[in-house]
Amino acid sequence: MKAAQPAPLHAALTMTASHACAQVLRPALDPTPDQLAATAARARHQQRLAGKVAVVTGIGSGIGRGIALMFARQGARVVGCDIDAAALAATLATAKTEGLDLQGHAALDLTVEGGADRLMAAAVARHGGIDILVNAAAFCVFEPVDRMSLDGWRNSLRGELDIVFLACRAAWPHLVARGGGAILNFASVNAYMALDGSAAVAHCAGKGGVLAMTRQLAMEGGPHGIRANTISPGFIVTGATRRHLDAVPTLVDEVLRKKMIRRVGQPDDIAWAATFLCSDEASWVTASDFGVDGGARAW
Repeated sequence: MKAAQPAPLHAALTMTASHACAQVLRPALDPTPDQLAATAARARHQQRLAGKVAVVTGIGSGIGRGIALMFARQGARVVGCDIDAAALAATLATAKTEGLDLQGHAALDLTVEGGADRLMAAAVARHGGIDILVNAAAFCVFEPVDRMSLDGWRNSLRGELDIVFLACRAAWPHLVARGGGAILNFASVNAYMALDGSAAVAHCAGKGGVLAMTRQLAMEGGPHGIRANTISPGFIVTGATRRHLDAVPTLVDEVLRKKMIRRVGQPDDIAWAATFLCSDEASWVTASDFGVDGGARAW
């Protein structure tokens, strides 16, 4: 029996004046409950990650939460973490309601020696190995260059680069022992494009670093059957970006102006791409970056 297809996320539209002589369709920021339910049902039906063990960081909200739930619905056994214990608990509660195999660990600092090692050890102890690592956890200080302190700069690189490196290093021997696997990191359209009006100098540097690091991981992982890829998301509605949308009412129009597909992104948009990249369907895909951004990077 074929699973129900999710309704397009752009189905609910309202009209807003963008220019005196033109109108732009402004989509709803969030999918409807019916759309979310249809997406979940479709993932449970596919089982594209059945039998895989996936470690996903930052599962309390946003992209990390979306991927953790998607992977579990696709049949993976997921071990995740988030430094926000309440947010982690909410994700685990959703997983429990759906009967998903999703375990979580709170209060792990992945930017210091030992934090990521404990997470990988927990996954191996519970499931016997690791097949997939998704590094969704990140943090950054947004300040213009003339106001960015050295501490802010270093903290940003710690939250964009160290956090990825340490998790990859911790997972590496387990992926080798498994005979290979998949690593998925997150760059950004900001690794390619400057952001007009945004104080993102540290963020752009960090994401550019992730892009370059992941290519080298793919080179070093090739002989072991380890694939490493990145996704460069466009503007995704998360808890953090929603605060910006609420604070700056014109921001959504600015975001949509760069989209060929005139809607904002959702965590599930990223999770579907992640499912492909971490599945056996992508067994010859490595050292690649996938832009999931509504076409923003193309012009």
